[in-house]
Amino acid sequence: MQFLQFLSEAAIPIIVFLIVAYGLLNRQNVFGDFLKGAKDGFFTVIDILPTLVGLMSAVGILRASGFLDFFSGILKRLMGPFHFPTELIPISVVKMFSSSAATGLLLDLFKTYGTDSFIGLCASIMMSCTETIFYTMTIYFMHVHVKKTRFTLGGALFATVCGIAASVILASFMV
Repeated sequence: MQFLQFLSEAAIPIIVFLIVAYGLLNRQNVFGDFLKGAKDGFFTVIDILPTLVGLMSAVGILRASGFLDFFSGILKRLMGPFHFPTELIPISVVKMFSSSAATGLLLDLFKTYGTDSFIGLCASIMMSCTETIFYTMTIYFMHVHVKKTRFTLGGALFATVCGIAASVILASFMV
């Protein structure tokens, strides 16, 4: 157990060290390359900032208007026969748009049900088994200028449903 803790604490510094050492062995200007990448990253953030503000505003509007609760109510009725914990529906929907908003809902679930409860375990696993689909697609496709997304949304929604189902199954083994 101590080895796993050491490995988890040392993994990132070891990887950074290996990358720097590899660059130095290949006679690369490691610091110059780092600065160039940081500059490119800065301009990428500036490019996607309006999209981020729009997505965060949309999630805030959905939550404040009550539409999210309305939509969750519809999904609760549909998911009842599948024995899916309906308390997880709001966090499942919000996670597709915003991870930070979903984290806020996760903390609310923790306060209500506890972190070691079935609901808490499902929500924790679900947060790591799902992706912010619309955020990721918007940022990626906008930055790369992709016009034909083909099956991206369908595949992402399918993967999210699988991740949500896996979180419930895995949590049932832990309780």
